[in-house]
This record gives sequence, structure tokens and C-alpha cells, in this order.
Amino acid sequence: MKAQLLTMSTADGPFTILAQDGVVLASGWTAELGELTGQIHPQLRPAEVEAVADLGPISRAVEAFYAGDPAPAMAIPVLQRSGPFRAHAWDVLRTVRPGSPVTYTEYAGLSGNPKAVRAAASACAFNAAALFVPCHRVIRTDGSMGGFRWGLAIKQSLLAREARESLLAREAG
Repeated sequence: MKAQLLTMSTADGPFTILAQDGVVLASGWTAELGELTGQIHPQLRPAEVEAVADLGPISRAVEAFYAGDPAPAMAIPVLQRSGPFRAHAWDVLRTVRPGSPVTYTEYAGLSGNPKAVRAAASACAFNAAALFVPCHRVIRTDGSMGGFRWGLAIKQSLLAREARESLLAREAG
């Protein structure tokens, strides 16, 4: 089966998604497929890719995120493959509340091994499904951004957007 490729315009630039059967394989702030495929586990890389105009719920989740609702993106199925710690750590990232980033040390603890800070950082670095597995929600202990595959300006924008939306939600509720 062919994978589907969609590039959407966002406030942070082009956002490209590679999906198969409604499951995200890779995504990120680029218009270049080649910048996504290197992060996909070799066993999951599709042999054929076709450009599409819409990915249904996946597209709507990205639109919802940029409209202020990050929750739908966490409901989109994602397929990544790695060892047990990293796979679990990716699942844990999806539970980090928008507007409440965690440090790499806290993230390691949430992932079940407080001493595995480097392994937790590695899970962020090898995350192929940016936005849907929100590695941007992990920062350094000193509050600085740390790294982000798609650039620190985008990470800062995502965190600022989520902080605003979280504040608005608290004020409204």
C-alpha cells in the first residue's frame, strides 16, 4: 500500500505529514519528504508515496492545534519502532500536558528511569512524528529550550502557543 504525503501551511511554516492507513509515520516543519524519511525505522519506510490534498482526521488535528486545541493531535495514531525504553518514552510524551513543559530529567522519570536522562533526550531526538508526539514539550533544567530537530524558533513558537492556550483555558474555566 502507498503512503500518503501532505504538506500543510501553518503559522510556523510548511508542515509535512507522511501517513499510511490513517497512521502517522513521520511529520515535521519542512516541505521536503527526504527530511522526514531518515527518521522512520527502515522496516516502516514506505516503498511508494503519493501526494494527497487531505488526510482527514490527521489534517483536522493539525488545523485544531493551530486553532488552539492540541488535544486532537494526541488522538491520532502514530507508528514508530525502536527499543522498549524509547517506544515507551514516545508514548509518555503524548501525556505531557500542553502549556506545562517538563525537563529532560522529569521526562526520564516519567518514562520510568530517572537516571536515563540521555536516553530520554535521545527519544526526543529520534522522534519521527513531531507535533503528534510532542517532543517540543521537553526543555532543559535551566528553562532553556534544549534542542529541536525543526529549529529552536519553531519549538519556542509551539511552546508559546500552548502556554497562551493553557492560560486562556484556565481563565475561561
